Parts: sequence; structure tokens; C-alpha cells
Amino acid sequence: MELIVLGCSGSGAGPTSPASGYLVRTRSTTLALDLGNGTFGTLQRHMDPFDLDAVVLSHLHPDHCADVSGLIVHRRYHPDGPGKVLPLHGPSESEVRLAVAYAPSSDERVATDLTDVFDYHVFADGPAGVGDIALSSAPVDHPCEAYGVRLEHDGRVLVYSGDTGPCDTLVDLARGADVLLCEATWTDSPDRPPGVHLSGKQAGEVARQAGVKRLLITHVPAWYDGEDLLTEARGEFSGPAELVRPDGHYTI
Repeated sequence: MELIVLGCSGSGAGPTSPASGYLVRTRSTTLALDLGNGTFGTLQRHMDPFDLDAVVLSHLHPDHCADVSGLIVHRRYHPDGPGKVLPLHGPSESEVRLAVAYAPSSDERVATDLTDVFDYHVFADGPAGVGDIALSSAPVDHPCEAYGVRLEHDGRVLVYSGDTGPCDTLVDLARGADVLLCEATWTDSPDRPPGVHLSGKQAGEVARQAGVKRLLITHVPAWYDGEDLLTEARGEFSGPAELVRPDGHYTI
């Protein structure tokens, strides 16, 4: 299983990276894991969008799903389209929220139908399969309905935090994972609001408590130095830890 970083800038696109988006690829399956601002352009450097097998959205904030609209346009109107209907796994409001985002006007948003593009699956319905990848999820602590995601293939495990504050559900979801792709959005401080994001220190604590083998830090906003957050994480987690980079490839 391979992880490809389309973008890793926290809370929006930055000067050197799109917002959050990733590809997860095996020999026979490729899924998009979040598609935030700017990621659809990067995706096209790595693959033909018609070759996607599924889309997985951790939550519905724009920095994690805004470029789904670009994917819809491509699959509907490209001369090689339309593509096959894609499974889309995400929060319960995915069908409505993505329709509203894509609708050409406020008058048409209720009538917008994307079922020619997506076959919707709700995380709350339980584990699912995407080709040869087993997919499970757990709710995490964020101001909207949000999930951490666990992907398993051929005995290897990748866990993605999505956006979250510290919570036991993320630790349980990440238990024993080969790789934890974890957000770290700010430096550690007692003044940080609860239930929003992790500090670098807290990301390291999650990795240590879950007993993961490797920590990849992502979602660093343009106004923070990722090295500061990585230093915090390494103070709590003794295993391999690094910052992801745009267009980076990581073997799970």
C-alpha cells in the first residue's frame, strides 16, 4: 500500500502546497482520501481521474472536500466521460453538502442530483470494502461531524486522523497501525480551544499511546513552522516521525 500526498497545508492551501488530500494505492485499487482546495490539479499529475476507484472524505470542511466539485465536472464533461459511478464514503451529510457546493445557483441546490457521479456510503453504517482495501472509521473531536479513517491491505494498516482534538476514539482506531497520518495544526499551549485540532505534542502522544510504528505529520498551516510541530511530536513519540511533503510517496 502506498500513500501519495496531493496536499498537506492546514486550514487551506498555502504558498507551497494545496490543502489536505491524498491518494492511497495498491496494485489494483486507488482511492482519494480527502480532496481539499487545490488537490484535484495535483491528482492529475499522478493519475487519470477516471481511474479512481473511490473517494473517502474525513469531514466536509472546504480544506478537505472543496475539490470534489472539480472531480464532478471532470467526470461529467470530459470528452472521455462520463466515468463509472464512484463509491463515496463520508459523513452523513455528504450527499446534501456536496450537492449544495456544486449547485449552479441557490434556486437549484435542492434539486442538484450527483448520483450519476457518486454512490454514497455513510461511515456510521459501519466498515466497508474499497476494492482490496478494508475501510473502517471512528468519530473524532471536531466542530463538525468528522471521522478518523483506518485502511487495511495485505496485513498493513494506515490510519488517518482527519481533523480532531485529542480523543480516545482516535487512539483506539490507530492501535498498532504501521503508519499514522496525523494532523498537527498548532504548537502546544493550554490556551488552545478544545475539540478542534491537535498540537505537535498531542500528535506524538496519540502515536505513542496507540503504539504505531511510524508517524507522519500533516495539516500544518502556512503560518506555523512544521519543524516546530515535528520537534514537539518527537518529544512524545520515540519511533520514526517526519513531516509529509506535497507529492511525497510513502510506502505503508
